[in-house]
Amino acid sequence: MALDRLLNVARKEFSDHITSRRFVIILGLLLVISTISIYDGIENYNNSLEAYTEQLRQMEEFDDPYRNWMPQKPTIMYVFISMMSYMTMLGGILAIAIGFDLVSKEKETRSLKSLLSHPVYRDEIINGKALGGIGALGFAMALALAIAVAMLLLFSVVPTLEEFAAILIFGAVTLGFLLAYFAVALTMSTVAKESGNALIYTLVIFFAVSSLLPMFGAMAAGAFAGDPPEMGPMPKEVVRVASSNGYSTTTVAQSVVYGGTEDPEWKAYEEEMKTYIEKRRLISDVSNLLSPQMNYYTVAIAVTNPQLSSMIASPYDTATEETAGLAGALGRVWMNIAALIVFPSAFFAATYVKFMRMDIR
Repeated sequence: MALDRLLNVARKEFSDHITSRRFVIILGLLLVISTISIYDGIENYNNSLEAYTEQLRQMEEFDDPYRNWMPQKPTIMYVFISMMSYMTMLGGILAIAIGFDLVSKEKETRSLKSLLSHPVYRDEIINGKALGGIGALGFAMALALAIAVAMLLLFSVVPTLEEFAAILIFGAVTLGFLLAYFAVALTMSTVAKESGNALIYTLVIFFAVSSLLPMFGAMAAGAFAGDPPEMGPMPKEVVRVASSNGYSTTTVAQSVVYGGTEDPEWKAYEEEMKTYIEKRRLISDVSNLLSPQMNYYTVAIAVTNPQLSSMIASPYDTATEETAGLAGALGRVWMNIAALIVFPSAFFAATYVKFMRMDIR
């Protein structure tokens, strides 16, 4: 495989993608909706910042120990939460639109045989097509992030270095999600004889792994875990334990006390509920690892809201605030990150093998 021939194929495919009317229409729709979501996110961020300032003013009026508690300062990464929901649908459609006819179109027009008559090998063709599609998706993602950052600066919201790094990580995670469905579309384009069939096969897989698989996983988790434990009598006195980080940045622990000792019935209920939740999560997490949507949601939440991600991952851990930063949140979702890498890699490998063995006549 020669690098220059590979890059020539990739360059041609990239040029064909970004100049095609289909790509431009879907990309334009994606950018318009993303811009609207970013605008709404900026409005919510400004409102949260005003509420944060008001909470700080009120905290100064509290006596010990409450005056040492601090609310959580809003971050501009909240702006990208709404953008995330649109990427899962329109972004997936854009990735499918790029890949579903890359090979099948060549079969239908019988141009693949003519292409192979030139001094270019099969591996250079399929790898070049994949690189061209990846480049087009990277271009779309970079354009969306550039517009988002420009809007932030336009509204006088300047990201810090840490927040800018989080924005780049969010873009990389989103690109990984798009590559998952691009890989599926490319595989189906290689397997199917016609582009219409390739599109149908890809859409079936898209809805299966995005909707049906999480639903079946939730049903299986409920069947495996059984009925939830019954709650005992309500607590007579609740002691809330919180760190000096404040209300919105700490995990609250509850216990029932009678004369200074913890209520054993309430403690037993908490342990049973914890075991029940862990059983449900075991099955649902396994099924969600096969869904690019669920992996993307999990990792994107860890990037945009590490505190929320930490509380979801460890709802009974009273020390999650200590490791609620971006690095800690990403460390807890490493399996989802690995799944976002393995999923498209497996389909790319299947595409390569199928194309190399394909009978071209």
